[in-house]
Amino acid sequence: MGLLDNVLGGLGDNAAGGLSDLLKGQGGIGGLAEKFGQNGLGDVAASWIGKGGNAGISPEQIASVLGSGPIADFAAKLGISPEQASETLAGLLPKAVDQLTPGGSTEGADDMLGGLLNNLPGGIGDA
Repeated sequence: MGLLDNVLGGLGDNAAGGLSDLLKGQGGIGGLAEKFGQNGLGDVAASWIGKGGNAGISPEQIASVLGSGPIADFAAKLGISPEQASETLAGLLPKAVDQLTPGGSTEGADDMLGGLLNNLPGGIGDA
């Protein structure tokens, strides 16, 4: 199941659930992309969804788009500070969204995330 091992590896068993909850709270991948667009970062999110290279994002930009509540919730699930959570998400979201949208579209991406989480054996990093 390479996706979650590659994207979330080393973050602990709660990372997949935390990411899933975060994405659901944003309205899924499509809702997340819309929120980025509303904050002037639509081109960044579009690069993650589309084919080709992924634009980078800073922890500060992540915090600006998502807000302190969702970041605090994600941090609590991982047992890290909100600042660490923003840093983690700045590295994690581009890869996760990219791999969940292999066809360059958000259609079906949320179902794909749920399916991957349901099929994960025993937690992140288990073979």
